[in-house]
Amino acid sequence: MGRLLGALLAAWLMVTPAAAAGWALALHGGAGTLERGGYAPGEEAAIREALADALEKGRAILASGGTAVDAVEAVVVALEASPHFNAGVGAALTSAGTAELDAAIMDGATRRAAAVTGVMTTESPIRLARRLMETGPHVFLAGPAADGFARAHGLAQVPNSHFITPARRRMLEELQKGGAAAFDIRLRFGTVGAVARDRAGNLAAATSTGGLTGKAPGRIGDTPVIGAGTVAENGACAVSATGSGEIFIRARAAGQICDRIRFGGQTAQAAADAVIADIGALGGDGGVIVVDALGQVSFALNAPGMYRAAVTEGTAPVVKIFADE
Repeated sequence: MGRLLGALLAAWLMVTPAAAAGWALALHGGAGTLERGGYAPGEEAAIREALADALEKGRAILASGGTAVDAVEAVVVALEASPHFNAGVGAALTSAGTAELDAAIMDGATRRAAAVTGVMTTESPIRLARRLMETGPHVFLAGPAADGFARAHGLAQVPNSHFITPARRRMLEELQKGGAAAFDIRLRFGTVGAVARDRAGNLAAATSTGGLTGKAPGRIGDTPVIGAGTVAENGACAVSATGSGEIFIRARAAGQICDRIRFGGQTAQAAADAVIADIGALGGDGGVIVVDALGQVSFALNAPGMYRAAVTEGTAPVVKIFADE
């Protein structure tokens, strides 16, 4: 009887939000070779401001009683519109010189999710993922079918050149030339993402990316793979990842963090640290942001830096770039 009651209590905790913990929000703008002194004059300040502005958009939604799904979508939409990050405007370019965008979103309360990959003309890939999640019936759409779905549902369309910036063209050219600069370019992971817990105790995660500079057309990384780069599950956690996409897929990074919390009894920070160590052991780099069922925010990374920010109902906003901040 004692074991049965314990099992029933554990199951209840997994599906019942701990609403008293309040709301929480974290975001990232990518990880990689981000080092002090490596920025043009004013660039670092502009990036911090962009992170803070995106955080504020999500904070306002949560503070007014809005949902975690609305908050993470709003944050990622803002980051997609900023040329400072590798998502939407400013996306990394394929070896063919085009932008192919990926995004995913997940609602921890219902475990509804949706992902898109190879998006080339839809202005906001994360809005496309949200619309797919809400209208279905599919979870994952790719390439022209994803953009076609967006057009059919009235989402804004733009030419592919809308996403391409001079800085990203230069990065592709440097990579194709080879040499030391090319190595640094490969280690710049600009994926953006957000995780949140709302006042009802529900979790959500959203991630969007342009992928790797010089990637093969059609390449898919971890961002749109539910359980690899994006996941949310009430009672466990919400995770968004950035880094070596192929290795994050092999490590089942986001899902593994939630499993460690839910079934292994680890704290979110311990779970995130263990998974990043696992990724490092496989030869990968990057980072994750996590919000757990109680609204505790955790960051973990094995790169020199990760653009990141967080705010909760009981704490002031913080914005960080470097690993030692």
